[in-house]
Amino acid sequence: MPAPRRVLHTVNCKLQTPVSEAIIDAHHHIWRLAETPWLDGPPVPRIFGDYAPLRRDWSMEDLAADFRAQGVARSVYIQVNVAPGGEVAEVEWVQSVADRHGFPHGIVGYADLTAPDAGAVLDREMRCANLRGIRQQLHWHETPLYRFAARPDVMNDAAFRRGMAELERRGLLFELQIFAPQMADAARLAREFPGVPFVLLHAGMPEDRGPAGRARWREGMKLLAACPNVSAKLSGLGTFEHRCSVELWKPVVEETLALFGPDRCLFGSNYPIESLWTTYARIVEVMRECAAGLAPAERRAVFHDTAQRLYRL
Repeated sequence: MPAPRRVLHTVNCKLQTPVSEAIIDAHHHIWRLAETPWLDGPPVPRIFGDYAPLRRDWSMEDLAADFRAQGVARSVYIQVNVAPGGEVAEVEWVQSVADRHGFPHGIVGYADLTAPDAGAVLDREMRCANLRGIRQQLHWHETPLYRFAARPDVMNDAAFRRGMAELERRGLLFELQIFAPQMADAARLAREFPGVPFVLLHAGMPEDRGPAGRARWREGMKLLAACPNVSAKLSGLGTFEHRCSVELWKPVVEETLALFGPDRCLFGSNYPIESLWTTYARIVEVMRECAAGLAPAERRAVFHDTAQRLYRL
């Protein structure tokens, strides 16, 4: 009896991967150092520790070998906080990279949704064919090292809500980066804008692994999981411990999967940030082991199908 025929999925970098094994990396970065001031400027304490190895240009060529080795068939670029006013040029540059290399297939840019011209910025970014959504980082923490937004409740401002309406009218998704104490506000936001797909980054950033911290995270995640337009990205799970291991990641992965279901969970590498403490191959290996208890169709959802649907790849 002849062997079963393998259906191959071909991408521009000459990668051939069986469709049943193909991965979509829904969260990675590339950058040009000179246009990324937080990397190019004087080193300061950051959430992910010493980042000297990141202080260089990082291109799609730098990711190509890892993508080929791990069967990454498509990918989604996430904005990197370029210099103020450079957000449109950032999307245009990433689109030019995609046009040359085939990767990335989806682009998540930046726009300040509180700004009066948010709609105009979105329109300029939407001229790029691969734009799929916006990340405006809203996470605020009582620990200054973990803090990004100026306040914990920016999402409640009328100006932000107007910007979110502009996003909804254009059919774009929103990458939601918050901590557990902000999740109740975020759930209200998601209910108010049911036409916006929200992608919760880094499984809700569970920075406190103690019993009280885990309980706060779990209750917030339940509120978000009750919103059908919120999905959870299994990414950035080594951010606070600077470590990639099944022991550390599996409890978060399993609880997130139990709350949202595999069809609302998706994989992202957060590379090259995570290269500070691990390898791309190790991230995929650990995530596969964390998801080993899922049925084949459920694993395919996490590693491929959910991202394909959300980012229209």
